[in-house]
Amino acid sequence: MNFWTKVAGLILRNRYLVLIGIAIITGLLASQMKYMKFSYTEANLLPEDHIANLDYNRFLEIFGEEGNLVILGIKDSTVFTPKKFNAWNNLVQKFDSLEEIDFTISIADVQKLKADRKQRKFVLEPLYDKEPTTTEEVQEIKKQLFEKLPFYDNLLFNKETGTLQTAIYIKKEIINTPKRRDFIFNTLIPAIDKFEKDHNVDIRVSGMPYIRTLNAQNIQDEILLFVLGALGITAVIFFFFFRSFRATFITLLVVMTGVIWAFGFIGWFGYEITVLSALIPPLIIVIGVPNAVFLINKYQQEIKKHGQQAKALQRVISKVGNATLMTNITTASGFATFVFVKSSLLREFGILASVNIISIFVLALLIIPILYSFMPLPKKKHLNHLETKWIENVVNWMEKMVKNQRITIYFTTVIVIIAAIIGVYKIKVSGSLIEDMPKSLEFYQDIKFFESEFGGIMPLEILVDTKKDKGVMSLSTLKKMEKINEAIEAFPELSKPISITNVVKYSKQAYYKGNPKYYQLPTSQEQSYIFAYTKNSNSDASMLKNFVDSTGRYARITTFMKDIGTEKMNVIQERLKEVIAKEFPSDKYEVSVTGKALVFIKGTNYLIKNLVISLSLAIFLIAIFMAWMFRSPPMIFISLIPNILPLLITAGLMGFFNIPIKPSTILVFSIAFGISVDDTIHFLAKYRQELITNNWRIKPSVYGALRETGVSMFYTSIVLFFGFLTFTLSSFGGTIALGGLVSVTLLLAMVSNLLLLPSLLLTFEKKIANKKVFKEPAIRIIPPDEDKIKE
Repeated sequence: MNFWTKVAGLILRNRYLVLIGIAIITGLLASQMKYMKFSYTEANLLPEDHIANLDYNRFLEIFGEEGNLVILGIKDSTVFTPKKFNAWNNLVQKFDSLEEIDFTISIADVQKLKADRKQRKFVLEPLYDKEPTTTEEVQEIKKQLFEKLPFYDNLLFNKETGTLQTAIYIKKEIINTPKRRDFIFNTLIPAIDKFEKDHNVDIRVSGMPYIRTLNAQNIQDEILLFVLGALGITAVIFFFFFRSFRATFITLLVVMTGVIWAFGFIGWFGYEITVLSALIPPLIIVIGVPNAVFLINKYQQEIKKHGQQAKALQRVISKVGNATLMTNITTASGFATFVFVKSSLLREFGILASVNIISIFVLALLIIPILYSFMPLPKKKHLNHLETKWIENVVNWMEKMVKNQRITIYFTTVIVIIAAIIGVYKIKVSGSLIEDMPKSLEFYQDIKFFESEFGGIMPLEILVDTKKDKGVMSLSTLKKMEKINEAIEAFPELSKPISITNVVKYSKQAYYKGNPKYYQLPTSQEQSYIFAYTKNSNSDASMLKNFVDSTGRYARITTFMKDIGTEKMNVIQERLKEVIAKEFPSDKYEVSVTGKALVFIKGTNYLIKNLVISLSLAIFLIAIFMAWMFRSPPMIFISLIPNILPLLITAGLMGFFNIPIKPSTILVFSIAFGISVDDTIHFLAKYRQELITNNWRIKPSVYGALRETGVSMFYTSIVLFFGFLTFTLSSFGGTIALGGLVSVTLLLAMVSNLLLLPSLLLTFEKKIANKKVFKEPAIRIIPPDEDKIKE
């Protein structure tokens, strides 16, 4: 009696205990779901010790969180009328009084810097003392602001278009907590909606906290959409193939239990739900259904063959159990390779996916035979699908192609490979933070509005370390920083920079009675008496605190990026580095370019390198696995070709259809490879069984394996195809691309495994046809077919 026969007996004899055990574990994991939490920060794709992360963390230590800015914009000429102008400023002042807000900057907050000649210091005076009551007063304020205060240009207004901008700084201590979400949804959005309705204006809202909050909410909403979509579509297809409510119900029960386990594991492991981990529950549904297809199909084949339920159930576990375990292990291995990547985001995804894939296998193997043991035998109508004419025609066509058209298959394969390689060279890399965001939603349109009006919303920071206290305020340092500002302004993809140099230029303008033509850095002669005013005033100090640290050693230059890809960002970064290297000698200064958007772009490049490593590792692991199972070196080569080919085609399609490689689409290859290998294992396992039955004759064995496994492989591939297509319901561009690409890849993998794999076996039959080469496997994947042996 072999191992799996014992396992079958153990499961069926203790079926009540097994079901109680599953119920208890499901209950315990369901109780862990309350610990699930959504991510309130952007995904960090880099390892913690990466230089880009170290630079960014150093910046945060000195200046604090840089992603705490929410911006409001209004482009409406009627805002420069007394009623709307005052209402707009009052709205901002209401936000300023909230406990979640650190401070706000709007037109109402504008302070004019003036030189007090008597006390030889700068003082701040409000732009206006009382609320304007006439249009003339508002227009005078606008004229003062637009024509005489260049310091605030691109910070609070765009003088070319008349657009106003207001900055709301959320307190840094709540920026990465649920309180941020509560403020955005319960306070900010309702207040803006009311203002728009009351005053008939359109307010644009953006900034990283706002974008991240709405993005997280979209992910949360889509999890339910994916789970229901995957359940619905797989149930419909399953019923279409099996025409059995009973089989469909059992399958749905298995995968729904798997979904509860998936959510439970996320809570138990303390992982945050990100755009990647949100894919785990629907992924488990899509991968779980093929397990059910193989098990139920085998059960019905056995019932049709001999009509004995106990024998059929025992054979389902003993024959399909081992093959299904192998396929699930290979799928899990494909995902488990992410565990070796230093990126915590991918590592968590890899752990969750591999654990849940093995879990769904265990659930299917236990629940399906046990529930069938309580039910009457399937009726004849439930077995009719085994003889469906159109399925038989498909299998006959495949057999005919393998038998008579092998040259055509190989020729087509070569043509496809050449086309795919051409496509691969067209692939681009994208490291954009907002590219995947739902383009149909209002907040994406608002991002584009701020890009066109103010140059972007994603902060890019340059940290200048002068290596000595008060080193920032030396004129030579300020002039060097101004060179960086000029380099930044040369790029249309970046906004006008904000730094200490803006404050110093404003100080000179104030010294010369507010004349805008003096908005420039002081000369060395002017430096001494202008800086003397600065030392005596508190007003300058309050303006400096956001740009220089308390010791005067560190300064920041802040600019905002448009939604640009990796290539453009690399050009900008190289140009900035050239200016920095020229202006700031490394023995006196240490200058780093950082910011969340830059870290994300570097993370994308890092992921691509790791993709190659993890995919190579997955291929290597599966090659080892094949060698261990079949003990045949030629079989490793033959089994890998049909699985690598679909990946190459997918990469080619990405190039031709301009789908860039990015964190979301990077998973396509590992998911598709891990799943497509399953078909190969099922086919080769059946093929080996047929070899023994047919006394090592290759041709009948190949055709026998094709007929036996073709139906199940066709069923599972169709289920997988439509299952992954549910991801195209997403509003995230990357998830849509992921769903479409994996669907196409798995369909190609099915064709490859049912046409190319049998063709290769027949072509290389002399090398693999004898027992010496194709040795007894280390483990028997499918036990010999007793019925055929008796015949």
